[in-house]
Amino acid sequence: MIAASLSLEQKIGQLFFIGIAGSEIDAPTRELLDEVSPGGVCLFARNIKETQQTRNLLDGLREILPTLLLSVDQEGGLVDRLRRIMTPMPAASRITNAAEAARLAEIITETLRILGFNMDFAPVVDVIDVERAKYSNGLFSRTFGGSKEEVITFAGEFLRVLQAGGITGCLKHFPGLAAARVDSHEELPTVDILESELIATDLFPYRELLKTSDVPAIMVAHASFPHHRLQETDQNGKLLPSSLSYNFVTKLLRGELQFDGLVITDDLEMGAIVKNYGIGDACKMAVAAGVDMLAICVDPVSVREGFQAVLKAVKEGEIDIERVNRSLERIDRIKNGLSQPLTFDTQRLEQLSSEIAELNQRLNS
Repeated sequence: MIAASLSLEQKIGQLFFIGIAGSEIDAPTRELLDEVSPGGVCLFARNIKETQQTRNLLDGLREILPTLLLSVDQEGGLVDRLRRIMTPMPAASRITNAAEAARLAEIITETLRILGFNMDFAPVVDVIDVERAKYSNGLFSRTFGGSKEEVITFAGEFLRVLQAGGITGCLKHFPGLAAARVDSHEELPTVDILESELIATDLFPYRELLKTSDVPAIMVAHASFPHHRLQETDQNGKLLPSSLSYNFVTKLLRGELQFDGLVITDDLEMGAIVKNYGIGDACKMAVAAGVDMLAICVDPVSVREGFQAVLKAVKEGEIDIERVNRSLERIDRIKNGLSQPLTFDTQRLEQLSSEIAELNQRLNS
């Protein structure tokens, strides 16, 4: 077990999936990495300027923390972190069959491994039909297909190919954001649908893919579901976000759906969380809910605040160390299966850019 020999501080650090400021490991970034020893780092467009620079950055992170999860949100379309260095990739909504989903996944997988990544926060398995497509929830074009059956077929094939090629995938956004009418980046969505609809539609991809696919990780959304029997309220009587909810994370995802893989929060700096909770309290609540890794993607002050809050809570017995150890076991399981980067090859990346252009052309025809 990777975590067995770690200090308490290092164990708590493993629970954090953080963002860093720039395109290189400068002194403040190195100080943050040394202080927190995060389990994962997620890169964004601000970190990705050139292909060789990206590989150097990821190699440098791996030298500091050898078993690091190195992820990116590479979906295509609106969420395409590589668009500065590769031909822009098609959105999931443009995919019309499993073969196209597989081709997109093949290109993403090889590109990410050449650049030095080992994880992708994809695919999105939210279900958007004709009615839900009208909502302004930030998911426009990010989802596969127009029905729950197409989501399973297309996203399932994308996930299969991604992982067969050596990139760890992550389904999102549990238990389902597609019926939300606001964007959780801005405020907490209230998903105002009946429990029966959530079960029949939004949870359907999770139930089916957990039966038929290797699902290593699931990202939990920041949303409330007022008509669901498991919806909780916080100490102030507000509806508790699913990402901070024991009922949704442990009772529903772990218990009813029997998922024992890695559970990651969506970015805890989103408006849905920071407008209602301090980052330290949110981190403690997420761990208590059963989450394994806490995503804090921008502000190093927030990373430190969350880290210190969880560390203090464990030291004082507010959070049981066994709760932490269970998460460390799941993190170890993922890390033990990580693939090494492919040899850096500029020419192959150029070829892959051409293959993206060919795929775009086919999808447009």
